[in-house]
Amino acid sequence: MKPWTLGLNDIGKSYFGVQVLKGISLQLASGRTLGLVGENGAGKSTLMNILGGNTPADVGSMTINEQPYRPSNPRDAEDLGIAFIHQELNLFSNLSIAENLFLTSFPCKLGWIDRQTMIARSVSFLKQVGLNLSPKLRVENLSAGERQLVEIAKALRQDAKLIILDEPTTSLSSRESDKLFELLGILKSRGIAMIYISHVLRDVQRVCDEVAVLRDGSLIGSGPIYEFGESRLVSMMVGRDLDNQFPPRKTSIGPDKQLEAMHLSSPGAIYDISFDLHVGEVLGIAGLMGSGRTELARILFGLDSAASGTLKFSGREITNLSTSQRIVQGMAMLTESRREDGLCMPASIDDNIGLVVVPKYASKRMGVVRQKPLSLAIKTIRDAVRLTSSADGQKCVQTLSGGNQQKVVLAKWLLNSPKLLILDEPTRGIDVGAKFEVYRLIGELAESGAAILVISSEIEELIGICDRILVMSRGEIKDELTHGEFDRERILRSAMHTELVQEDVL
Repeated sequence: MKPWTLGLNDIGKSYFGVQVLKGISLQLASGRTLGLVGENGAGKSTLMNILGGNTPADVGSMTINEQPYRPSNPRDAEDLGIAFIHQELNLFSNLSIAENLFLTSFPCKLGWIDRQTMIARSVSFLKQVGLNLSPKLRVENLSAGERQLVEIAKALRQDAKLIILDEPTTSLSSRESDKLFELLGILKSRGIAMIYISHVLRDVQRVCDEVAVLRDGSLIGSGPIYEFGESRLVSMMVGRDLDNQFPPRKTSIGPDKQLEAMHLSSPGAIYDISFDLHVGEVLGIAGLMGSGRTELARILFGLDSAASGTLKFSGREITNLSTSQRIVQGMAMLTESRREDGLCMPASIDDNIGLVVVPKYASKRMGVVRQKPLSLAIKTIRDAVRLTSSADGQKCVQTLSGGNQQKVVLAKWLLNSPKLLILDEPTRGIDVGAKFEVYRLIGELAESGAAILVISSEIEELIGICDRILVMSRGEIKDELTHGEFDRERILRSAMHTELVQEDVL
């Protein structure tokens, strides 16, 4: 591959009079990987949207191979070899994998789409990212992690000179992330340049040659990655030292069982699952993608049904209750995908926060919502979760950073005073400062007597906030660890139990 260079010179951008980028200048060459880090709202996505042709810069200039680069749309960027893998995946769920890979340039024969060629080439690209799936499979049938890998395969199909990866490992297990890093190393050796955006700083240090730190739209510092330790990166990102990653909390586990799962099974998802969750306890569930963690959470919340087994909540059987009935009983669930399942993106912040509790504030006779007390309650919970000061209640929720969107979802459920809160990847794609706030809210809710169930792919996160951890593999609970037994290696070995046994046999 011929040498390739990118230059960003004094890039500036404002929205509605608010300056979100302030004179950003960066350089990148072929075969190099630049880590771009900063809190949510620091300007990373805006800068990449300018580079990817999604929005124009107000001031400044860009060059590719020392020639002016002025993309007017994403196709211009793609034609010049820039592939953008967004954090919120840009796939059509109703189309097949192959159709998504070739959406902008279908192979044709005699004026018709050459599906045989498309399928054959799709198999090749899927193999490169470690996916052994039929290209004819619809994207709606894929897990979040599989969709992420399809996005990466789509970038490879474009023969990109520069690949921008925005939080590429948020849906991947540690094993899958390792495979991704191996792939990125191969691409780098081919001369492909990459911009790697991530809040997982250890991954940035592992993958990148250089790093650039943004804060409040300004470039705080940049240079070779070996000059930036994790603590230095964190302090530069947040503007202060963050001594403890996890806030201290008082363990206040009560004797009463808030949730009792007894021999729950659902073919193809979970098998003979039994566990208890006590009042005031934070229980973690670890496991690889496909281990059955999310499937279990959906069954607990009534989104899916169990084929057999019994579920009790506050001592009462709820096995056959609907999701809405479980919400009334005091259950809540923050789903893995906040944009698809947790928020109404075109609606305002306050409308999203009030979604669950509107019936409580409606008059019994006429059904008219008592707006004043509802607005007061929403403002109180908005302050409690510490939404950014710029997050006016009438502001559209889709304008918020990922961390603040997650706080809105939490506020929605906290306003209903849940007795049980199920959190599926609660800090996925949010920065270290926002993570700390989410951990604080979890601790405060547990101290108030709620039971918390946390599903996370980050073992350190579970170790830092949980009282007990269950480890799942292939739909079964393989291990249970109390606080004094927490050990990263033991959790990993339990999570990969089946795979390890197979490898030993081979």
